[in-house]
Amino acid sequence: MRSSMKLWVAKCVFYSATAATLAGALSAGRGSATDAGRYIVQGRDVAAVARAVGEVGGEVTHEMRIIQAVGARLTAAERAALERRDAVRRIYADREIRASKAHDDDDGEGGGRYRDSHFPTQVNADQLHQQGLTGHGVTVASVDSGLWKQLAGLKRNALGSDRILVHYDAIKDKVAGANAHDGNGHGSHVWSVLASSLTSASSGGKFNGVAPNADVVSVKAFDEDGRGTYLDVIRGIDFVVAHKDAYGIRVLNLSMSAPPRSFYWDDPLNQAVMAAWRDGIVVVTSAGNTGPSAMSVGVPGNLPYVITVGSMTDRFTPDDPSDDVLSAYSAAGPTVEAFVKPDLIAPGGHMLGLMKKSDRIVKDHPELDAGYDFFVMSGTSQAAAVVSGVAALLLEADPALTPDGVKCRLMASARPAVDRHEHLIYGPVQQGSGLIDAAAAAASTLTGCANQGLDVVADLAGEHFVGPVRFAGGHFVIGEGAYPWDGSFVQEGDVAPGGNPWLDAGPQTEGNPWLDGNPWLDGNPWLDARSLLDGNPWLDGNPWLDGNPWLDGNPWLDGSVWYDGNPWLDGSPWLDGNPWLDGSPWLDGNPWLDGNPWLDSVGINTWVDQD
Repeated sequence: MRSSMKLWVAKCVFYSATAATLAGALSAGRGSATDAGRYIVQGRDVAAVARAVGEVGGEVTHEMRIIQAVGARLTAAERAALERRDAVRRIYADREIRASKAHDDDDGEGGGRYRDSHFPTQVNADQLHQQGLTGHGVTVASVDSGLWKQLAGLKRNALGSDRILVHYDAIKDKVAGANAHDGNGHGSHVWSVLASSLTSASSGGKFNGVAPNADVVSVKAFDEDGRGTYLDVIRGIDFVVAHKDAYGIRVLNLSMSAPPRSFYWDDPLNQAVMAAWRDGIVVVTSAGNTGPSAMSVGVPGNLPYVITVGSMTDRFTPDDPSDDVLSAYSAAGPTVEAFVKPDLIAPGGHMLGLMKKSDRIVKDHPELDAGYDFFVMSGTSQAAAVVSGVAALLLEADPALTPDGVKCRLMASARPAVDRHEHLIYGPVQQGSGLIDAAAAAASTLTGCANQGLDVVADLAGEHFVGPVRFAGGHFVIGEGAYPWDGSFVQEGDVAPGGNPWLDAGPQTEGNPWLDGNPWLDGNPWLDARSLLDGNPWLDGNPWLDGNPWLDGNPWLDGSVWYDGNPWLDGSPWLDGNPWLDGSPWLDGNPWLDGNPWLDSVGINTWVDQD
């Protein structure tokens, strides 16, 4: 029987000596309104938390029932008083978030009004379009910078019908019409990759978007500059979950990323995302544009449950797959909790999408304006949008699929990049299961092959999990030593001249040819998880101590503030005392409360040059 681990953290509010000193200095009198900061205050009952905030003199700004929390504006004295309230479990400082975006210098396409976006063909979504699968009857939500609703390819589906069901402005906390416009452009671009109903005259009328008939729920949580906060993003996710039945929401796209500052389960944004997955919504998120270094996947992509997407590029030759490569900026795993991420990859390089000419991104990068409301942008944000579109196609084909079922079929049908001898060119923590294949996923009948050993309900209740990655002999390995990766961007491989590393892997409807048997069925070494007390992986063949990358010299992490005085080396944080009670394993003091220079932003993602 699996052991149940409940971390009873009494008054789990960590704060540094600096914060405590400041609170003490102000305890004699309440600070001025100008001293107030923005916080997430969490308890077991949102109403009780809100009352507690009011009783200490704070201002409630957000209500987030999805994680039993409120947003609050508090002075240091008010925060100190709130920490002593029985109704309060945790206090987090609010964080800024940005989107996952990158750019390059060529749209790879002519200058006419009708364009071929190429990526639906690259993932075989065009084959499903020909079979009549277009996302019809499936609603997708996206939390982003909004949506330019007047764009023909976004406002109406391929049948000519209006398909935007609602705009919700999470910044203003209101259902909005024109007020939910996209002043940044990132949201509109992501939506057009996911669901544009425009077609290309030059390619036989192929759709520009992956799910051209999907219905749309647009949630705005990022401003004109592409900035957002945890408070607004969580409130946006709360809206999606609360209205999932009213609008038929089956897929949630989160093209954003933030550096992790805690274990996955203790991050309030991740808690909201886990609640969405628990309630039956397929969540697709970008890995982030912080690669190619190891352990660079951000929040919420570090969640083991969700579908985390990295990026590949065709290097401006969409009709020549032989030179396709993993994008240099695509973030890599493993996560701190030893899970393989990303789960798979999708096209993300020089993606052609729609954007209003007055949007901030177009103004900042006029060289990427491709004319006729088209704009070129790259990043794992766009790759995530591709996968969200494919998820909508799968749910149209099989509405009974659960989130785990969608993830199972996407991963089991993906094409790993291998050489002619079926050796991996990129490690599993770089490419996951490989390049998404929409047609193969739709043809699959596999079930029960994703998130094995995980339990999102138990996780939200306090039992947490670790993954199978280990570090031994200078390599990250899976389980007992499979798929070693030394951190190099490209593994040594032998690709046949003119061959495609993803296509040479062959069709994946029956599993991956580079393994004997299907790893997702035969006890998957990187989808199986274990509870923290079911034989502690940190002690039973400790992934970080058996040839520890931080002791043996890690080329990706040397000089990192994270690992100077590493809690993983000073005894095991799991059994040698509780890191949640004996100080934070991340920093001395609470990174959520103490302004931390390396954890300042999350985003609709980092703008980087395309490789």
